Amino acid sequence: MDLSFIEILKTIFLGIVEGLTEWLPISSTGHMILVDEFIKLDVSKSFMDMFLVVIQLGAILAVVVLNFERLNPFSSWKTRREKAETIDLWKKVIVACIPAGVIGLLFNKYMEEHFMTAIVVASTLIFYGILFIVIENYNKNRRPRISELRDLDYKTALIIGLFQVLSLVPGTSRSGSTIIGGILFGASRFVATEFTFFLAIPVMFGASFLKLVKFGFHYTGAEILILVIGMATAFIVSILSIRFLLRYIKTNDFKAFGWYRIVLGIIVLAYLVFVGDPVN
Repeated sequence: MDLSFIEILKTIFLGIVEGLTEWLPISSTGHMILVDEFIKLDVSKSFMDMFLVVIQLGAILAVVVLNFERLNPFSSWKTRREKAETIDLWKKVIVACIPAGVIGLLFNKYMEEHFMTAIVVASTLIFYGILFIVIENYNKNRRPRISELRDLDYKTALIIGLFQVLSLVPGTSRSGSTIIGGILFGASRFVATEFTFFLAIPVMFGASFLKLVKFGFHYTGAEILILVIGMATAFIVSILSIRFLLRYIKTNDFKAFGWYRIVLGIIVLAYLVFVGDPVN
């Protein structure tokens, strides 16, 4: 398959959507389902299924690059205490990854076969959009007990990990569910968001690895180019998206994202009523 200029533009657009929506709590899956209905790459279904997961590697590399020094426990610039705190952070990340890792391995295929529908995506977009607004109103007069990432305890990390399990349902948003869990159990918006970013590293690397193994390692030159362009675009856009979100939440809450989710969910429902389920 020769890769045309149009296919390159489609790949870049998909990378932009991934980079924007992976970190904002608005569901990358919901957006990708809609985008894929109108902008279809000229590839096999099996390759596309793999691509939509592996493109996340570009997004996660943005987190690694932006936070490399913070995440590196062997940095020569760190004191012994700082190195110990970094190792402790990674332990909390691993603890938080266990629930989604176990449930994901057991039920991921079932979820993909029975929950990957427009009605499910629309419902979860709207439900968690409302939940964001309700939680922000509830938290208006509450003071977070965890205002620094190093103060995040293992119990709260595990609870956030349990909330991450909810994101196995398409349209929920991995970042959205974990941020909600963090805020509900005492973390500040900034701490919940930062921990969500770090929590994504093993989750996305693991999911991408499994998809690559399942697809196999036999690619055409065009397919390799699509993967590289998609991941590179997602990487660049993710850096901008992450920086924006961390600045935004210093002076704003998540209500705007809640309203956005509700509107998008209504659009998906309208599309479903007038056009049909884009997934089936």
